[in-house]
Amino acid sequence: MKMKEVQTSASTASLPRRSKDVKVDRNGVTCYDEEITNIVNYTYDFEITSPQAWTRATSALLDAIGAGLESITTSSELSQIIGPNFPSPDTIPNGFKLPGTKYQLDMVKGAFDMGAMIRYLNHNDVYLGAEWTHPSDNLGAILSTADVLSRVASSNDDQDSILTMRHVLVALIKAYEIQGCFQGKNAFNKAGLDDIILVKVASTAVVSWLMGLPKEQAKAAVSHAWVDGNPLRAYRQFPNVGPRKNWAAGDACMRAVQLALMAKTGQAGVKTALSAPRCGFYDVLFRGNTFDLPRPFGTSVIENVFFKVYTTESHGMTALEAALLTCTELKERKLSVSDIKSIQSPSDRDHSLGYMIALTLLKSALPEPNDYQNTSSWSKDPRVEELRDKITIREDAEFTRNYHDQDLRSLANAIRVTLNDDTKLDEIVIHFPQGHARRRESLQLIEEKARRNLGLQLSARRIDTIFEKTKSMEFFGMSVSEFMDLFVPGWLAWRGGTCFWFLAWARAMERLRAGRVARREYDGWVSDIWTEAGIQAFEILGSSYMVILNGL
Repeated sequence: MKMKEVQTSASTASLPRRSKDVKVDRNGVTCYDEEITNIVNYTYDFEITSPQAWTRATSALLDAIGAGLESITTSSELSQIIGPNFPSPDTIPNGFKLPGTKYQLDMVKGAFDMGAMIRYLNHNDVYLGAEWTHPSDNLGAILSTADVLSRVASSNDDQDSILTMRHVLVALIKAYEIQGCFQGKNAFNKAGLDDIILVKVASTAVVSWLMGLPKEQAKAAVSHAWVDGNPLRAYRQFPNVGPRKNWAAGDACMRAVQLALMAKTGQAGVKTALSAPRCGFYDVLFRGNTFDLPRPFGTSVIENVFFKVYTTESHGMTALEAALLTCTELKERKLSVSDIKSIQSPSDRDHSLGYMIALTLLKSALPEPNDYQNTSSWSKDPRVEELRDKITIREDAEFTRNYHDQDLRSLANAIRVTLNDDTKLDEIVIHFPQGHARRRESLQLIEEKARRNLGLQLSARRIDTIFEKTKSMEFFGMSVSEFMDLFVPGWLAWRGGTCFWFLAWARAMERLRAGRVARREYDGWVSDIWTEAGIQAFEILGSSYMVILNGL
């Protein structure tokens, strides 16, 4: 089933490769590298006018926070590295309220924790190109910085300095664009480098803007992001794959905030951080190459970012959708996977999709995260290996071209099944997976995903409030601190929770005994009070509490 293609607003205008010549101004003073200047000028001067960019930025924000709550709820590894550095307290005045936790952290540690949370399970958005990157990683630095600055301004009654959600969305859109443009045609992995440097560079630029630094200080901060060098990709490759790949984004966010704070003190920049002969980034780390940018900075990245609706590896999503359609056809023919003789799967490149395809066919459903673990029953199911042996995967040259096409960014896969009697089922081709900008249902699916993830920590009523606010005309003017307060679990949000519990209990008892409220109405009435106070623990305590009442 071939998906219909529609035009997007992405520009494909190419820019020539950058020169490494050192430039000076009319006073003979060395200028910053052109790339550094362009990053800062875009961050400070570009006006966002695309309605699509604003809409998708809001979806990206909620998706990222939801991914963070999923991580903090399900990963014991993550819980070991978040929270204040010793010996700092769990909460500090005007600190960043880390979603899903009791912590209120300093700006730098908050950036690390939020960045690590968003990326830890690898369920946040991705952008296609010579590198696969996760632009929402930048939100670790953006949210921590904006929340702290907003709280400090509020505590000082400095209304003009309170940051709003419009500031956050502007920073998000521009961080996405900077990261996406640099990764489009520049393969850091080929030099053995981790692409996480782009999070550090993009976050440094937008955090400098959020802090209100002058352009010269912002350039200094960005130059130091390049001078820092780059983490090696070793922790993402066999035999050294380890948890650092999950918190590397947090590390980049943390460093971005540190560099912006250093620049704020007046620290000088490194003007030819990229182009300096022998000791600049290009010669030392990029094999003498310069960056190739596909187009001027705009809003293309947020308009085309790929949302991970499911936890499946992104390259394989269309193959699995095709496998699900194959399951439907087999069912209609009253056949099962045991009737399959062979499977041909042309893909965008030679990925090992066999396990995912076999699992999808056997389950008639998409794989879940636990299905990939050694403890999963599927990992020991002989039917999986039997079916994998029947699968042949080959590269389709056209699919690969379309993958690299900046206008298409397709993730095409196809499946053709041959039955035991040599009957060939029709080939199923899917070019764009759910979550792709070309799939109309993507934003609705990402809202459903965000609701599921937020529901791991927040009540349904709180989640409804969050989405109502993000869809209202007042959202842009909402203070960042007010927004971040919504993601503190209810049982932590009310400092006087114990006192309020007795107050609510006493009021409920009085109303019940006076006969002013029916027992059926009672549960909703107290739940309303409890939720308004921000304490959803009532939903857990309510069962035993009602048992006591029923015994009266």
